[in-house]
Amino acid sequence: MMMRSLKAALLPLLAGSLLLAGCERPPVDSVQHGFRGTGMVQVYNPRTVAEQMPANVAPVPLPSLGTDGPKAGEVYQNVKLLGSLSVNEFTRYMVSMTSWIAPAEGCAYCHDLNNLADDSRYTKVVARRMIEMTQNVNSQHKAHVLETGVTCWTCHRGQAVPANIWFTAPPQDLKANFIGDKGQQNQPEKSVGLSSLPYDPFTPYLLGTPKPIRVIGPEALPNGNRMSIKQAEFTYGLMMHMSDALGVNCTYCHNTRSFASWEGPPQRVNAWHGLNMVRDINTNYIDPLKSAFPANRLGPMGDAGKTNCATCHQGAYKPMYGASMIKDFPELAGPLPPYVKGGVAPAPGAALSGTLAKVMFAVGRSSITNESRAAISSVAGALVANTAVKVDLSGFADKTGNADSNLELAKQRAFAVRDALKAAGVADDRINLKKPEFVVGGATADARRVEINVAQ
Repeated sequence: MMMRSLKAALLPLLAGSLLLAGCERPPVDSVQHGFRGTGMVQVYNPRTVAEQMPANVAPVPLPSLGTDGPKAGEVYQNVKLLGSLSVNEFTRYMVSMTSWIAPAEGCAYCHDLNNLADDSRYTKVVARRMIEMTQNVNSQHKAHVLETGVTCWTCHRGQAVPANIWFTAPPQDLKANFIGDKGQQNQPEKSVGLSSLPYDPFTPYLLGTPKPIRVIGPEALPNGNRMSIKQAEFTYGLMMHMSDALGVNCTYCHNTRSFASWEGPPQRVNAWHGLNMVRDINTNYIDPLKSAFPANRLGPMGDAGKTNCATCHQGAYKPMYGASMIKDFPELAGPLPPYVKGGVAPAPGAALSGTLAKVMFAVGRSSITNESRAAISSVAGALVANTAVKVDLSGFADKTGNADSNLELAKQRAFAVRDALKAAGVADDRINLKKPEFVVGGATADARRVEINVAQ
């Protein structure tokens, strides 16, 4: 009888302990950043912040060795992006990049040490494209990164593969339709704070053409807002991720009076630009590289590991709490002008003429190949250095398929090259789309191209 009474007394205590195990123990700090009484408060756990601090410290930059001396493109072979740097600058950046990404493996992680010009290692192909991506982020997404900028360290933090990447989740196995569609719910995942919300909130919003994130409308159903509860749950899953990635709660971006209103903290606008930036990174830089990666680096759906908010922020409201590294590595601030033999850049508007490049395409495709990106990058660098020059883009197709589809394919190829030049820092008003007299050519690879010509 006594034992039974003891169990009955201990049971509520045990239940209470289990309930409180999911809560954070005090002390917890709160920071008010709105009017009193409005609930505009950020809550921080000082123990969590202390744990994050070491991971968000920027490494001490190597001292600059100066810009004098021969150019890297003059001394080394196959330097496609940084050839206009001096050998001193180039070497400093390569050593820094190695310490940021593969400190244990060293240069051999990307290079064949017996032939540094060799491109056979996938890591070198990927690294070159990631440099282009970083330059694009710092030059085209200033609305999010501002003057702080990013470097390879921002994501990698001394690891070859960044700690926080994601893959598209495979579809649910419905077991011959005996099981209903769970809508990705009730399967706790860290990506959504171990909640019952849909566990892949990234594919719909951070890759390709995004689905609408906004689910709160100004009108009651069914007149205006047609968003469903299911769509709202995907949105809330993304919001849970963003909150966890930055170590903040909802009021960091939202007004407690009305979460749908943009009349709130400026961080919401910055977050909107950040979503656009991440989508650009995943769609135009990382996802096209999946053919370069080996199978063990791909996800269950055959896609490459992509970025989200946590990849850069890693639990901090600003990556590395706002420490800037770009001031020490200006070569990452935007595309560099291409190396010119003799080390002399062409005079603005004087040295560029004729056909600057022919961008080649696969049969029936309008997506830019990794090989063609190097040609576009070189042209973009020349145009950045020669601000008075405008270009004409002319798309072509081979005779495969019908005439109408070939005309559309040629146009889409020209659009793809235009968008790539814009992403590399060339202003839209310097790019003209010019339909050639004969769009369709023969059956050779040369017929599947876009010509970049200096405008007359």
